Amino acid sequence: MERKGIVTIKGKPLTLLGEGVRVGDRAPDFTVLDRDLKEVGLKDFSGKVKLISVTPSLDTPVCDAQLRRFNKEATGVSEDVVFLNISMDLPFAISRFCSAAGIDRVVTLSDHRDASFGMAYGVLIKELRLLARSIFIIDRDDRVRYVEIVPEVTNDPDYERALEVLKGLI
Repeated sequence: MERKGIVTIKGKPLTLLGEGVRVGDRAPDFTVLDRDLKEVGLKDFSGKVKLISVTPSLDTPVCDAQLRRFNKEATGVSEDVVFLNISMDLPFAISRFCSAAGIDRVVTLSDHRDASFGMAYGVLIKELRLLARSIFIIDRDDRVRYVEIVPEVTNDPDYERALEVLKGLI
């Protein structure tokens, strides 16, 4: 499914692929790769509240800032909460970035192989084969409780609103 009119990059309209999810939906499963090329899916975080930060590429200033912000926010949070970051970056690039940036609280994952997450959550950008900047919060029962797809891909997400929703679930 193609969806237009949701996101732009520097004002240029883009097309998102996939159905998309709404608050209240059952969170769709997905298969992505961790830094060691191991397959990871939603089921691997069963029973936890999940904040999924989605970034186009960690090698850009806003994506860098987004990952660092959530890495900081993940410090001292309950063991019942997991922060994930999903991008189309290769696992090797993600590993190198995280080592250099001191990212140690966020589970960083790559959707590059199959775009499984991007299609399942409706954030795969057709024209770029990147993921649209977004945030999803999924409760312990795998229900979607928050969705933000940032309208202009180069802008920051609403960190405060997402964190407010997250705190309401823990």
